[in-house]
Amino acid sequence: QVQLVESGGGLVQPGGSLRLSCAASSSFFSISTMGWYRQAQGKQRELVATITGGSSTNYADSVKGRCSISRENAKKTVTLQMNNLKPEDTAVYYCNLRVLKSEYWGQGTQVTVSS
Repeated sequence: QVQLVESGGGLVQPGGSLRLSCAASSSFFSISTMGWYRQAQGKQRELVATITGGSSTNYADSVKGRCSISRENAKKTVTLQMNNLKPEDTAVYYCNLRVLKSEYWGQGTQVTVSS
């Protein structure tokens, strides 16, 4: 069973930065597409960023230029660096792993951007 454990969420002021991390237990991590998604209260879950096994990245337009996703295969971790955070970035952020037609989710970590 694949487990994804997120960390790094919290309360930050507008303009601040946060670094989210996700540790995976999958044996197929190096070939997995890893992603970060978020769900704000009352809204649908949406893509933030993804990174393939070959380290190709994709970002939602709303976070381009402010967020950077990276992975470290040896440690089976994926990181989302978020800068210049805005109140509209407030949401629960979920780590996602996709491999061999299977998909797994972490439990989520809360990010709140407020003064």
